[in-house]
Amino acid sequence: MTVSKRHELRLDELASGDIPGLIELSASVGWDYHEAELATLIAAGRVFGHRDDQGKVYSSAAIVPYGETLASIGMVIVHPECRGMGLGKQVTQACIDAASTSADTALMLIATPEGKPMYESMGFVSVDCVHKYLCEAYQRHRASFDTGDTFVEKLTGEHLEQIVELDKAAVGAKRRRFLIHRIQQAQNGVVLKRQDGAVIGYGLSVEGPVNLILGPIVAFDLQGAKQIVEQLASGYQGKLRIDVPSGHEEFLVFLEQCGFQKASQPPIMIRNAEKLPERNGRLYAIAAQAFG
Repeated sequence: MTVSKRHELRLDELASGDIPGLIELSASVGWDYHEAELATLIAAGRVFGHRDDQGKVYSSAAIVPYGETLASIGMVIVHPECRGMGLGKQVTQACIDAASTSADTALMLIATPEGKPMYESMGFVSVDCVHKYLCEAYQRHRASFDTGDTFVEKLTGEHLEQIVELDKAAVGAKRRRFLIHRIQQAQNGVVLKRQDGAVIGYGLSVEGPVNLILGPIVAFDLQGAKQIVEQLASGYQGKLRIDVPSGHEEFLVFLEQCGFQKASQPPIMIRNAEKLPERNGRLYAIAAQAFG
């Protein structure tokens, strides 16, 4: 007997009380969303989903706004029992409708192969990609990254405004609200500084149930990005993940030398715009596919 015959499903905005149901939904498709990640999504954005009359969650999608010009859609999941019912399209449309009153707000997402045709039918087009890399055990790089010109130190609250501005130039939109919650969630956070004290980069690592996620990472140059990765990853006993935007081939070579292997190359898709916002090329790793 199908879900539609057993229960009437309704589309609702979900809240923190739905986190256990979202974790169960995520597990049903083999994904590993966990409580802290979902709390960040709900705090920084809005989450929608279909529930039955017992409260069980059968679909989800989240939208995280970055100022008035950009929003990221992610965590689009439909329970295997409900595929073919149109829930994915409905819940994604709920995110589109919630994004902004302005038709000029660019909507971005990182698609799975299964979801790409649906997004294309909704007006999204592929404009770029990210490189998903996984690592079983980090191998400290043999090269020294102590250049004397820059150094890495622990991220503190006094760095927030500088980080927000660095991130804005790297991503093309102001993500202050998201960054506040992501920093709170992070296991570790560092800033990259010049000798004169100026902050020229930052990086976060977030502990998940399977992987330590490295990102976002914003750095002035390749050397700085390497320094941040070394600081976040060295000594960690476990699996790691990093998602790297295109255009950083030398950085990918460095990651491979440290034990990372490429797992996939999902497309970045966008709607209401012809391309991603203007970026300065200093975004070396995204936070996660849900956050763009």
